Amino acid sequence: MDDMIVDDPLRLFAEWLAEAEASEPNDANAMTVATVGADGQPSARILLLKGQDADGFVFYSNMQSRKGDDLAANPRAALLFHWKSLRRQVRIEGPVSQVTNAEADAYFASRPRMSRIGAWASDQSRPLASRAALEARVGEMEARFEGGEPPRPPHWSGYRVKPERIEFWRDGAFRLHDRIVYTPERDRWRTERLFP
Repeated sequence: MDDMIVDDPLRLFAEWLAEAEASEPNDANAMTVATVGADGQPSARILLLKGQDADGFVFYSNMQSRKGDDLAANPRAALLFHWKSLRRQVRIEGPVSQVTNAEADAYFASRPRMSRIGAWASDQSRPLASRAALEARVGEMEARFEGGEPPRPPHWSGYRVKPERIEFWRDGAFRLHDRIVYTPERDRWRTERLFP
């Protein structure tokens, strides 16, 4: 029996992620997030997966960043996890929606204080005159929130990618890799094997 063909690819992903967390030296939840802007230009960057369940895969960001602009214009994304030590990867594609305010607030509150200060200080993806200018902004925000907890900025939230396609890839000898694609079909997942 093929252990990559299962009833629930989300459960298989969780198993692979847990194995990666036990073997990868850093950030097993790191993923490439690819978006496309209104001009049709693709853009990719590495982010951290912060949640995964039956509703999709969640990451957080400044909504005024380049990725935020892309997702406002074209609310679809592709995610890629590559676990080199396990010789595996997972590709996920689908529509993107914002998480609820309650979810965003809860995650923001769980971040280290300086990460919360940084979310206020950074005009992510915008031109920056110097490192000193950023450090000055951080100092301003530290003073602004001295003695209190920084709330979530109105321009900062999370995004959820609802999978319409999940591909599991496992390295094979002589480049004869295993590739299994899952696509939702009514109340189940359809499975298809691809040539390597």
